[in-house]
Amino acid sequence: MCNNACIQFIRDNLSRAEAEGRRALEVGSLNVNGSARETVLLLKPLSFTGVDLTEGPGVDEVCDVTGLTERFGPDSFDLVLSTELLEHVRDWRAAVSNLKSVLKPGGVLLLTTRSAGYPYHGYPHDFWRYEEEDMRAIFSDLSVSVVARDPLTPGIFIKASKPGNYAEKDLSGLALYSIISGRRRPEITRAAIVAFRIRRSVREAFSAVLPEPFKRLLRSVRR
Repeated sequence: MCNNACIQFIRDNLSRAEAEGRRALEVGSLNVNGSARETVLLLKPLSFTGVDLTEGPGVDEVCDVTGLTERFGPDSFDLVLSTELLEHVRDWRAAVSNLKSVLKPGGVLLLTTRSAGYPYHGYPHDFWRYEEEDMRAIFSDLSVSVVARDPLTPGIFIKASKPGNYAEKDLSGLALYSIISGRRRPEITRAAIVAFRIRRSVREAFSAVLPEPFKRLLRSVRR
């Protein structure tokens, strides 16, 4: 999934030399509201593989992001793309580790995700929000060349390459903003998810019986 800004970011930051004749992997490739596939195919990669949790348009193979290395092996792709996936993965450390692992030394990673201020959007889940400082910390074991804000909605984009002397950074101490808890957390517990779902269900039930003038008032207060 990706919006127009995500696609434009890939167009602006992926050169023909980085894609032509290379093996490309798109993680989270199900085409719901846009895809990076056509943009990359114009640059003539040797191969393009799209993976996601479920079958559908743009999905060549069903594979979880946390199982990429097991499925494809380390150092398997010259180009790895992931648009609008990372915020939906509860175990973000395992996801990041696999994205880095399957990338060849010298290969390019292009990734987009959401930042604080973007509303909850469960497809089927939504857990995290990432800021520039988070991206720089998470990918400090790669050579980061671009970190940019989404110009349309709260989000963050990154371009990085894998150095020849790559050594994976320990991210166990890093806390991210959780949209489930409304604060920075190192992990999201099952209890926190259950509590969030209960609160959300109560709000939706309450909103369903409110007269429209009260709904408008609540929306104005939230702004």
